[in-house]
Amino acid sequence: MVPDFLLSLTGSFAMPAAENPTVAMMEAAYRHHGLPWLYINCEVAPENLADAVRGARAMGWRGFNCSIPHKVDVIRHLDGLGKSAALIGAVNTIVRRGDLLIGENTDGKGFVQAMKEVIDPAGKHVWIFGAGGAARAVSVEMALAGAAKITIANRGAERGLEVVDLLNRHTPAKAAFHAWHSEVSIPAETDIVINATSIGLYPHTEQRLNLDVASLRPEMVVADGIHNPPRTHLIRAAEARGCRVLDGLGMLVNQGAIAIKYWTGIDVEVSVMRQALSEIFDA
Repeated sequence: MVPDFLLSLTGSFAMPAAENPTVAMMEAAYRHHGLPWLYINCEVAPENLADAVRGARAMGWRGFNCSIPHKVDVIRHLDGLGKSAALIGAVNTIVRRGDLLIGENTDGKGFVQAMKEVIDPAGKHVWIFGAGGAARAVSVEMALAGAAKITIANRGAERGLEVVDLLNRHTPAKAAFHAWHSEVSIPAETDIVINATSIGLYPHTEQRLNLDVASLRPEMVVADGIHNPPRTHLIRAAEARGCRVLDGLGMLVNQGAIAIKYWTGIDVEVSVMRQALSEIFDA
C-alpha cells in the first residue's frame, strides 16, 4: 500500500526525526493504528513557502503542519479557512479536502481539550500571558468553550488590545487588557492562569514570567503552553503553591491528535502519543 504523506513546515530549524517530538508522537500514532503514513519534518525558509505549498499540492499530500513564522503567511496560499482559524487569523494544520487546501488551527483546540481533563473552562475567569499567535488561538478557543472573562496580559498594548477586541466582538466572553510592564499579581477571583508566551522555552529555560508567585492560590489551575521542557519554572512554582497544573505536552498531544483526525478520520489513542513524548523528555 502506498503511504500517505504529511509535511511539517518548520520555519526556524529542523531536527532529525529521532529528536523531533512532533515527528515522534505522530509516527507513534500511525504505527499504533496500523496507518501506512509518513510524517516528515522539513525546514522551509519564508521566501520558499509558496513553492513548498505548491509542491505539497502538486504531489497530492493529504496535508501538513506549519510552525512559526509561517502560521499567518501560509493563509494566502490556501483555498479557504475553517471557522475558528478564520477568527484566530492563523493556521497550523492544512487539510486537503477534494482539490482544496483548507487551513485549520488545532493549537487552541488541543489546549482546551487538554484543559477539560483538569477543569471545564465554562464560566471561568481566565488570565492569559501573551498576545501572539498561540495566545490568540488559546484565547479564542477558551472563549468558544464558554470562559466568562479573559484578561490578556501583554507588554505591547497594540497587539494585546487587538486580541481583546477580537474576543469582545466575536465571542461571548468578556475580555480585558492588562499592560504587563511590571510584576503581575494574579487577581484572587481568577480560576485559570495560562502562559502563552515563549518565556522559558528551551534553550532559554532560565527565563521566568514576571509574576508574583505568591499570588497563585491553590484553587487555581495553572497551564504552560511550553512543551520543552515540560516542567517549566511556572509549572514547578505553581505546584509548590498547591495549584493543579497542565504542562505543554497535553496541548502538543491533543493538537496532534486533532490534526490526525482531520487527515484520516481516525480518533487516535492519545496515550500512545504522550508515551512517545515522555520517552524524549523523560516526563
